[in-house]
Amino acid sequence: MGEQLRFAVLGPVRGWRGPDEVDLGPPKQRAVLAILLLGEGAQVSVQTLVDAIWGTESPGSALSSLRTYVYRLRQLLGAPAILSVGDGYQMSTCPDSLDLTAFRHLVGRAEQARCDNDGKTAARYLNDALAHWQGTALTGIRGEYAQAQRDRLERLRLSAMEASFAVRLDLGEHTDIARELASLVAEHPMDERFREMLMLALYRSGRQAEALMTYGEARSLLADELGIDPGPELRAMYERILRADVALTTPPAPTPPHQPKQAPRHATPAQLPADLPAFVGRAAELAQVDMMLDGDDGLPAHVGVAVISGMAGVGKSTFAVHWAHRVASRFPDGQLYINLRGFDPAGLPVSPDRALRTVLESFGTEPISLPQDADALAACYRTQLAGRQVLLLLDNARDAQQVRPLLPANPGCMVIVTSRNRLSSLIATDGARPVHLDVLTVTEGRDFLARRLSANRAAAEPAALDEIIEHCARLPLALSIAAARALARSAFPLATLAGELGDGQSRLNTLSDRDAAADVRAVFSWSYHALTPASARLFRLIALHPGPDTSLAAAASLAGLTVPHTHQLLTELTEAHLVDESVPGRYAIHDLLRAYADELTHATDAPDEQHAARLRALDHYLHSAHHAGRAYSPDRHAIALPAPSQGVQAEEFPAGPERAGSAAAWFDTEQAVLMAAIRTAAVHGCDTHTWQLAWAIGHHLDRKAHWHDLEATQHMAMEAAKRLEDPCAQAHVHQNLARAAAPLGRVEEARNHMERAVELFTAADEISACADSHRALSWVAEQQGDLEAALSHAQQSLARHRATDEEGPRTAAALNAVGWCHALLGQHQQALDHCQEALAIAVVHHRPYLAADIWDSIGLAQHHLGRHPEAVAGYEQALALYRTVGVPYAEADTLRRLGDTHLSSGRLEQARAAWTQALAVLERLDHADKEAVRAQLKALTTNPPCR
Repeated sequence: MGEQLRFAVLGPVRGWRGPDEVDLGPPKQRAVLAILLLGEGAQVSVQTLVDAIWGTESPGSALSSLRTYVYRLRQLLGAPAILSVGDGYQMSTCPDSLDLTAFRHLVGRAEQARCDNDGKTAARYLNDALAHWQGTALTGIRGEYAQAQRDRLERLRLSAMEASFAVRLDLGEHTDIARELASLVAEHPMDERFREMLMLALYRSGRQAEALMTYGEARSLLADELGIDPGPELRAMYERILRADVALTTPPAPTPPHQPKQAPRHATPAQLPADLPAFVGRAAELAQVDMMLDGDDGLPAHVGVAVISGMAGVGKSTFAVHWAHRVASRFPDGQLYINLRGFDPAGLPVSPDRALRTVLESFGTEPISLPQDADALAACYRTQLAGRQVLLLLDNARDAQQVRPLLPANPGCMVIVTSRNRLSSLIATDGARPVHLDVLTVTEGRDFLARRLSANRAAAEPAALDEIIEHCARLPLALSIAAARALARSAFPLATLAGELGDGQSRLNTLSDRDAAADVRAVFSWSYHALTPASARLFRLIALHPGPDTSLAAAASLAGLTVPHTHQLLTELTEAHLVDESVPGRYAIHDLLRAYADELTHATDAPDEQHAARLRALDHYLHSAHHAGRAYSPDRHAIALPAPSQGVQAEEFPAGPERAGSAAAWFDTEQAVLMAAIRTAAVHGCDTHTWQLAWAIGHHLDRKAHWHDLEATQHMAMEAAKRLEDPCAQAHVHQNLARAAAPLGRVEEARNHMERAVELFTAADEISACADSHRALSWVAEQQGDLEAALSHAQQSLARHRATDEEGPRTAAALNAVGWCHALLGQHQQALDHCQEALAIAVVHHRPYLAADIWDSIGLAQHHLGRHPEAVAGYEQALALYRTVGVPYAEADTLRRLGDTHLSSGRLEQARAAWTQALAVLERLDHADKEAVRAQLKALTTNPPCR
């Protein structure tokens, strides 16, 4: 083992290895070491170190320099001295290795001695503690951070000196300390603590006049400097000296050293609020907290800390109180309850010092005997709980800093914390376990209302009961208010209340109450008003977002901010449980919170700002969908978009093998949001956004066989295009309406739409779009059985594309359409020639969807040419590609033809397998063709063909 390292920060920053002092290097390197030592064994993040050394204006090289300093310190001190932990570094300390840790340890032992009425021992420990100070702390370390730490450490020193003088006064050493106190008062003239002690020391030394003069000096100084009078404690001492209070001259008698100390009698607090008799549900969450009590003897084997978090009104306090009552008997030394008022609108949160005093006083400690220093108070608290089995319920915590000093060191204790914030740092650094409360399930909601309203009344109107649960969004607070309203109007049917709640504009009014604690809007406001201004603005604007959830980039566009800044704000909202990150990178807001945010944005944000935010959101989805569409269907005729609003962060899909797949996945994820965006654009008169968003999502909905959704979006798009009097927009909408109508069995309607698209595109001289429409019209004509017309439109499409496409993918698609029609007309060799020419182009341009279509056509031509193995090979190529790009209806169509080929080859089981797979896909799509396939399978079973 090497020689022990020792460090000092209570004076110049120094270090020793054994008896020899170590040169700690240049000032910044020494500062890095000092900051790590001040952590006293806790992790110090890299960002904290950078900010501490360089301040907010850190250079770009700061991180690299920091790593160099750490590397050099490790070389100097030995690598194990500084550990890499998480995103920072850590130095372990103990009383033998760091003067600050030794100082704290001795102060804590002094407080224990004071609690045991052993003043002499307390005085000795405090004297030893103060001996560690060798001047001004952190001497030689510069910067704002170092100065703030110096101020903090100086407060610790003064608190220890206060404790030392108090003990010595109690021991009757007033004459000895009067001079020391006079010097300290001269050094800190505004600190009334020391002046009060000086007055008492002088009075006990028979120097009453000087004691009164000391008060007069304080009164004059405070009046001249601050315009205030001395505080109540100093005034009280002055008045007691004036009247010669006998008690001032009688210090408390110290306990004789030979006399055994009596163990103080402690109260056994039982402070839990009443349990809710109608508590329902939460079985999984209760079991989760129960697991924290596991131990060999049924008692906690370590300090258990459970953080119960969730949105406002979700029932965190009710849950915590209910669980605490269930296990109260396992904590015979007391059950404590403190409302930390972290989000109380009527006052400030309870400070850790005040909470510590409350706990200590609950155990019978005299308030006057408690130290003023926060660290000493916490040490006294830990001492009080040593060896005890105590349950501590800390309700409504604001942050981890409010809770951390209240965590006991004794493994027999359990702490349960409730908060609207996640208290992530308490979980990360203090071993707390998170328990998240969500809204109730529908079943729990029914049980909840039945217990409050009576089972008979709930059972009499089950539909109304479910409507109330839905309108309250299963939030326990909202359900409680609704139940109270129903009980107050017992003669009214529940359907009346359900109807009132169904009005989204007045829902929060229905869920209001004079008692703010039972008013949904008021309870939400407590969380909202705790936000930073930027997060509060984002929360309000989320009400304008069209969809059920949002991506990070969409939220950034909505707010007109950068993605990193928006991520910080969303993290704050998530921590406050005002927004939920339901899946990584997707953020959702509770229905009632959305209603509250909607009220706020209309009351707070100007109409122009609301309109601008809504346009940014629509621009985000329009441009993102357009980019995805170009990646997803690169050969589709593109439309011209207006430039996006400033601040829009559209999604991009970089070139690469995964480009099409990532675009398809994006459409799958955002489909519901895009549909909502189209409705939002239509409602707010954003006609260009309406039809262009509908166009952008159209091909995706067609591929996924969501034809009813496709039709609904296109009807909104058509109304917008007509208002714009834009013939090209109308032509695009007619195309998409045809794509929706044909698979839904309305083929004549589809043909009319497509013919109208051809007319409009021709009139506008849109050659490429007109060519695409002819190809689509060919498919519609085929569905009607008009094969000659189908071939004619396919050939017109090919002619137009060859004039503009230079043998590109659109030409290949038209070649395939011509080949397909030839196959249907029995001209199979011509079909094969066109399709093989098309396939060569599709392969060169890497178009898997187009290649799948062409292989399917080749399979059909080979089948009719009697080349069944080649047909099967073609169909299997098509199936593999369709499954890769995700086109279920096309997959089912190819499976049907593959079954036909197997049947023609006498391979009955393979035919059955192909048709069975096709039926499964069509049933999933609820497509009309499923009945025809079902009939084929039945015929194959009941009347198999002769082999």
